Amino acid sequence: MKEPDNKNQQPNKKPNLTTLVLSILAAGFGVQSDKNRERDFNQGSPLAFILGGFLFTLLFILSVALIVGLVLSKSSG
Repeated sequence: MKEPDNKNQQPNKKPNLTTLVLSILAAGFGVQSDKNRERDFNQGSPLAFILGGFLFTLLFILSVALIVGLVLSKSSG
């Protein structure tokens, strides 16, 4: 039998907060690299990415609504 090739695999460790946030932001904007996506699926906790994705989406929607509200209030006055 052929042994699996483990040269390209990193040790199975949890990503730190910065890595988690950057991965969520990159995925949210659609620019996540395939290498980082593979790392996230192999090392990250699905729950952390799900919660982070919901939080990112909520903050994104609130920021767009705030900007639109500010623009509309300035244009009508």
